[in-house]
Formats: sequence, C-alpha cells, structure tokens
Amino acid sequence: MEKSFGSTTLFRGISFTISDGDRIGLIGPNGSGKSTLMQTLAGIVSPDSGDVAIRKRAKLGYVAQDSQFAPGESVSQVINRALEAVHAPELERDARREETLGRAGFVDVEQEAAKLSGGWRKRLAIAEALVAAPDILLLDEPTNHLDLAGIEWLEELLLDSSFAAVIVSHDRYFLENVATVMAELNRAYPDGMLRVIGNYSTFLEKKGEYLHAQAKHQDALENRVKTEMEWLRRGPKARTTKSKSRIAKAHEMIGELKDLNSRMRTSTADIDFTASDRKTKRLVEIEGLSHTFGSRRLFDDLNFVITAGMRVGLVGPNGGGKTTLLRLLRGEYAPQTGTIKRADQLRVVYFDQNRTLDGKQTLRRALAPDGDSVIYQDRVIHVASWASRFLFANDQLNQPVESLSGGERARVLIARLMLEPADLLLLDEPTNDLDIPTLEILEESLLEFPGALVLVTHDRYLLDRVSTIVLGLDGEGHTEAFADFSQWDVWQKSDRTPVRAPSPNSPEPPPAAASSAPKKKLSYKDQRDYETIEARIAEAEQLLEAKKAALEDPAVVTNPTALQQALKDVETAQHAAEELFMRWAELEAKLG
Repeated sequence: MEKSFGSTTLFRGISFTISDGDRIGLIGPNGSGKSTLMQTLAGIVSPDSGDVAIRKRAKLGYVAQDSQFAPGESVSQVINRALEAVHAPELERDARREETLGRAGFVDVEQEAAKLSGGWRKRLAIAEALVAAPDILLLDEPTNHLDLAGIEWLEELLLDSSFAAVIVSHDRYFLENVATVMAELNRAYPDGMLRVIGNYSTFLEKKGEYLHAQAKHQDALENRVKTEMEWLRRGPKARTTKSKSRIAKAHEMIGELKDLNSRMRTSTADIDFTASDRKTKRLVEIEGLSHTFGSRRLFDDLNFVITAGMRVGLVGPNGGGKTTLLRLLRGEYAPQTGTIKRADQLRVVYFDQNRTLDGKQTLRRALAPDGDSVIYQDRVIHVASWASRFLFANDQLNQPVESLSGGERARVLIARLMLEPADLLLLDEPTNDLDIPTLEILEESLLEFPGALVLVTHDRYLLDRVSTIVLGLDGEGHTEAFADFSQWDVWQKSDRTPVRAPSPNSPEPPPAAASSAPKKKLSYKDQRDYETIEARIAEAEQLLEAKKAALEDPAVVTNPTALQQALKDVETAQHAAEELFMRWAELEAKLG
C-alpha cells in the first residue's frame, strides 16, 4: 500500500494485517503518516496504490483525534444516531445505549455533547464507536485529553474487549499495559514498518536488535563499497562479461549504501528552554488559596511554595482545577480567597493546552513572526536553521501551517515558547501529539531547565521522570502533596467513588461520611520522625528568619566576604526548611 501527500510520500509498499484479538500499538515520527494510515484502514482515505481488504460482514469503528459533535445534540442523541447508522434492532437500542454510556461513566445523558470537556468528549466518541459493536476499533491518539482516570478506564475496556484494536498513541505506559503487537511506521525500515509481537518494552528490545544488525550490515557494506570504489577508480575495462558484472554489482552496492544511509539517518528535535539569570530561590508563595467555579469548589485553603529548580507535577481529574491553578499562577485570574505572592519581575511562560495557530500562515512566518530570523539566547539565528532544529525541511517553510501534522504543529508551538526567557514554566498538556523521540528530548530539556516548572500532563511516564513533587487535586476542593505519582495514585484510588461525567444541572453531592477505616501505621523510624517534625520545622523557620535578619546588619552589607557568607547561610537554611516540609508531606501521605 502506498500514499503520498503532495510531493511527500508518507508510506510505500507497507503491508498491515489485523487479526482477531490483536491490540496493535501504532507509533512513528510526526508526519510519518499514522493518521493517514488509520483513515485509509477506515475507508475515509483511498490509497494511491494497493488495497484494503476487510473480512466479509466485519464491522469497523473509527475514533479520530479530535472529537467534535453538532451543537445542540445531547449525549443520548449521539448514541442513538450511532445505533441507527448500524441498523440496530429497535428492541435492543435502549439497553445497548444505557449499558455503553454507563460503562463510559455518563450520568446525565441529556447534557449537550458539544459542551463537554475535551476528556468527556473523547469518552463519548469512544462510546459512539463501541455501541455499534465493532469487530475492529481504530483509535487515533485516544489518550489525548483523557485524564488519568479516563486513561485507566480505556485500558480496562481494551483489556476486557473481544474486538481487535489499532491504537495510535505515544503514551508509553498505555502501550506497555495494552498492546499485544507493536508497529512503528518509519521510512528508516526497508518495508516502511517494523512490527513486533509483544508490548512496548518488548518492541524496544527487538528494535535495538534490529538496529544493531543494520549497523553491522552497514559497516560491512561500507567496507565492500570502499574496495569496489578503489577498483573502479583504477579504470577497469568493461570488455569482459565478468568486468561488466562487477561494475554493475559495484554500482548496485553504492546505491544500496546510499539508500541505507538515508534511511538510517535519524534526527531529533533540538529543544532547550531558556532560563533567566534570576538568583531568587522563592519564586511563588501560595497562602490560603481557595477558588470555586460555579458551584464547584476546585481547591480550598491551598498553601504551597514554588522554588527555583522545583518541578511540580499537577494531577487530578478533568475539570478538577488544574488549568485554573495555572492561570492563577500566571496572574490571568485573581484569587477569590487567599494570596499568591510572586518574586519581583518574575518571568512566567505559559503553554496553553488550547493552543492554536493560524492555519493560513506559512511555517516561515509561524516560526519567525517578525522577519527571517529569531533571537535565541542573545544570538541571531536564520529561520531556516531554526526550523531545522525542529526537524522541518527548507521546502516546508512556505507551506501553510494547516498542512502540518498535529505533532509538527506542537513542535512549532514549542519553538515559539523557547524564545521567551523564563523563571517559571507553566506547561498545560505539552505532550499532546508529540512523537516518542520528541517526548524523550522534551523530558531531557525539562530535567536540565534550571528554573521552576509546573507541569500538567496525563503522560504517567513523563510525570515519573520529571516531577520532583506531585500536587494532587481531587476535584472536590482537597489538595495533597506527594513525593511521586504512585503515591498520588494510591491516595486517589483509596476513594472508591467512581468517576462520573459532571452534569451542569445536577445538584451538589452530599458531603462524604467520615471514613471509619483506621489510619495506616508508620514504621518505627517514620513514627519517630513524625512525632518531632513539627518542632523541627518551627526551629528551621526560626533559623531561617535569623539568617535573613543578618542580611540587614550594616556590618554584613558593607563587607563583601561577610555578605557572600550570609547569602549562602540563608540559602542553606531555606533548603533545610523545604526538605522538612517535603518530609512532613510524605509522612502525612503515608498515614492516608
């Protein structure tokens, strides 16, 4: 099968087989044609050559990346329309609709589908495909916009299903948990695709073995080509059949090596966030922050300090207040109750999950709005060089942005973000549509960024790698700090109330009854720590105040050596106090 877009060949000569019970994880670089392949399998796009053969009477369901519904159409009407489209028997429709929506977590089935959050629209789109009882389900980036509870719901659904599924995803934990077959669409492979039976970790092992074998073959071919090139330069006379054959073979090997070099050449985006030269350690102090949205309390009496180098993973259900908190930190919203103190002239850079680009704008203008160059880290860089850092070719510069893939558009937005020096990065779902190699580069860049960052993402692998602390919002006003994602996950699952789609017309739920479960016991060491930690925190804060007071002593201020030592003492005391606060949060989390 072959498909081109304009002058660009997306894939050529690939074969793709889906068998009963397969759960195929489909990955590949941005722009490699994954979405186009899915649309081809779904019959939405026709291949330029080759055929798509589907078993007779097999039903196929397709869920696109972006889930959109007609204005005014209710959740129930969406499912009814899907049942009508497959001519489901009238007597079965009510039961199938209720079962499907119940499994998807919907309570108010009369709410307008177009007004649901992105995560619940995605659930509805999956439910719309499921109610038709497909034999094959094609899911294009299904975890985008789903919260962590939604991702776990989808994992359970796929693991319990009898239908085959093909899933385009860059969520590595999701692929690890769900896939039985992995396929990478990439022009680096001779057949355009590498297919491995097993989950994501098995795929990585087999891919490593394949690349090692390819590298050995490439080395051997290079040595043979070198020998043949020397023979050709000596000007062999092609009079005999043997000489003619050798010349033809030499040219064949040279062509093979050129093709192999071209395919094996891999590129990665060059992502490097620019930090300012700020020396202040305490960047943001949140005290007594409470905020409501309509009748919902998003968080109540939140106290939190963000310091330089801190990497905060912000987690919670869709609609739980994560984006609202980012906008409060940015200063876009004013606190309803409490205060947010920011360091003087704090430079905040915000990456919005609802980011948009002008589709009619050229890539050149999207990357360099003010001319043919950009200024990055005090250096002038031509737009062509800047574009190449993000894996864009020169011939793409005059293409409209609307012709780019979702991942390529995400790279444009990151390129623009990098031009702004920051003390604090606020990242709202930066990983949507990024391919796995770019995700890995993004992870390394965030780990090396010396400023602070607050990261909202549903990519559990990224959270585990990047976060130094996790701040969990439960959607009901409660907030807790945890050492890592797994601690938050345990805390979240301790509440057995199922996650349901919020209804704008439903009354506020009654307050939960106090838990009668006994508190968890701490180890002997942890218990000793817990009994004394409040007193130690008080002592650390007193010491910190004393060190700060020393900075106001004229004798210290006028003595460069004494001033340098005093600044160092304040920083040490500050670090000690923060360590104690983090230890206290860890012990509280263990107690439950």
